[in-house]
Amino acid sequence: MLEHLRWGHSGLAVTVEIHPDGPVSLRELAAGRGSTPARVSQPLVEVLVPGEGRARASQRLSETAVGCRLRYTGSEQSRDGGWHELRVRMRDEVSGLEAELRLRSPDGVAALQARVRVRNTGELPVLLLAVSSFAAAFPAAGPEVLYATSEWLGENRWTGRPLADDLGLAGHGQHGKGTFAVTSSGTWSSGEHVPMGALSDRATGRTWLWQIEHNGPWRWEAGERLDGAYVALSGPTDLDHQWNELLAPGEEFTTVPVAIAVSDGGVEGAAAALTAYRRALLRPHPDRAALPVVFNDYMNTLMGDPTTDKLLPLIDAAAAAGAEIFCVDAGWYDDGGDWWDSVGEWQPSQSRFPRGLAEVLARVTGHGMTPGLWLEPEVIGVRSPMTDKLPDAAFLQRGGTRIAEHGRHHLDLRHPAAVAHLDQVVDRLVEELGVGFFKLDYNINPGAGTDVDATSVGAGLLAHNRAHLAWLEGVLDRHPNLVLENCGSGAMRMDYAMLSRLHLQSTSDQQDFLRYPPIAVAAPLSVLPEQAANWAYPQPGMSDEEIAFTMCTGILGRLYLSGNLHRMTPEQLALVSDGVRLHKSLRPDLLRATPCWPLGLPGWDDPWLALGLRSGEATHLGIWRRPGAQDTTVLPLPHLTGRDLSVEIAYPSAADGWTHTWNPRTAELTVTAVPAPTARILHLRPR
Repeated sequence: MLEHLRWGHSGLAVTVEIHPDGPVSLRELAAGRGSTPARVSQPLVEVLVPGEGRARASQRLSETAVGCRLRYTGSEQSRDGGWHELRVRMRDEVSGLEAELRLRSPDGVAALQARVRVRNTGELPVLLLAVSSFAAAFPAAGPEVLYATSEWLGENRWTGRPLADDLGLAGHGQHGKGTFAVTSSGTWSSGEHVPMGALSDRATGRTWLWQIEHNGPWRWEAGERLDGAYVALSGPTDLDHQWNELLAPGEEFTTVPVAIAVSDGGVEGAAAALTAYRRALLRPHPDRAALPVVFNDYMNTLMGDPTTDKLLPLIDAAAAAGAEIFCVDAGWYDDGGDWWDSVGEWQPSQSRFPRGLAEVLARVTGHGMTPGLWLEPEVIGVRSPMTDKLPDAAFLQRGGTRIAEHGRHHLDLRHPAAVAHLDQVVDRLVEELGVGFFKLDYNINPGAGTDVDATSVGAGLLAHNRAHLAWLEGVLDRHPNLVLENCGSGAMRMDYAMLSRLHLQSTSDQQDFLRYPPIAVAAPLSVLPEQAANWAYPQPGMSDEEIAFTMCTGILGRLYLSGNLHRMTPEQLALVSDGVRLHKSLRPDLLRATPCWPLGLPGWDDPWLALGLRSGEATHLGIWRRPGAQDTTVLPLPHLTGRDLSVEIAYPSAADGWTHTWNPRTAELTVTAVPAPTARILHLRPR
């Protein structure tokens, strides 16, 4: 007899369909109470094993033989604080595999987290080749699929396209065999693509927006079915990442977590739901509310060559501009001038700081700022003394050889010697030098993994990835006020396994202030506005409009300041300070803001770009005009339809030359600007 299991709350409706002769499936996932769609047969959990593969030939993680045989055995619903939870249990009698899907959702939020635990209850070992964290049919035919490419200097580049052409599946009576798959490999979780995607039905606005919460390799895919479309989200797989896991009788495996936000309001509605979910996911920390402004001496400034003489005037200028954390970036540990492949001991340089690094950090604290240091903890340079002090087993290896990439070895944080070394480094720098902020960088990708103590190299890497998260948790347990930045050659490891624990995310290494805006404008779809550390690097050689342009890039995120401020005129420094003050005034709104994109998600070469942050009745709007743009642009703001608005240019407050008109009937703001490059921050409030 067909049964329906219903679960959810005021913000989310989930219906699981239980069929005695078919797989358990997700029949409904909607915001609010929704309406139950037509029946679907996409299995709720997919498990790929080599002896049986898929029910139909394809490379999909859909309709696997095991997934099609999993039958419902029970469920539990519970609530823990502000989170609702559902556990659905299933069993395949043929393989002896049991699967438990765990769904968690913050109260009132149209989003959930999903993961699957697989247990071998049979008498023989079972080799897993792939396990879905979430699999379901999307209730629309011919949806648009959205995905984001990402690479060094070009992060967060979103694009959309139809999921598939009409192939006439109904005439053949079978689901499709093709799939639109997006993956990322190695330990740069966002080195090829952002670990996110979406399906959206333009006709109804129904949108699912997802993220994969893993600091290593992953895969998501979508494709056509007779009953619409499907999506399957997973961590590493055998097909893509050389991952497999051998489950002996009684052993179990748990997938990486993923999250899905739903909305009937298109991508912006789903982004609002995912933003609320992300805030509920964060580990509590004082930085979450304070959001101190960070000055980092690297970008277009000292570029990894700090000395006492260079730093002291820069520290004074950063304090005068309003910075609250000062981070000494790469090179502080180097005596030889070529530090790249010698990192690993993390002892302060004596030649760069002849009277000690403590003198420099004391200058920072003397201004009331928190001292910070750059650290790349997971790597050991091939010339570092630590290469001989740590055993081979403390490093990722292949075939008995330590993996080397760009002059560095990579620690294996499953090994206690690797963990002990890093704990000693962090504790020493915090306790002896008073460091309160670390920029945790990550500039190599060691590849598929390690074959030491693992069924497969991918399984070894997954275990290391999880050990890395455990190490971060331990650091924060010991130093609860320590602020940690997530960086990976810019944003090559931007995922919510990391960002649920760490406090801000460097969004790029892009040094061209004209190319940075599309990265910053798209960032709030991938990361919380208050975590999006967008660099602003004003320089004394810039015009006032250029200084304002780069400052605007940072103001509507987690302002991340750099630049040779100590060489600026008083007027230039005042322009920077005004931007810092505005940013600080916006911090309470940042903590509850949801993003909108009046000109759509940005294209890399778009001449006009705009980002709105909606917070209560206020909309804070950043607008950038780049070279080649027409004088005027029109920004649709449908959430303000019919409202009489007060439109204020908030930054730069003393600048002129921009004009604007508001049409409440069409909800369009028309803006005319001075010649490019130029940018402004506007405050929009209903009268």
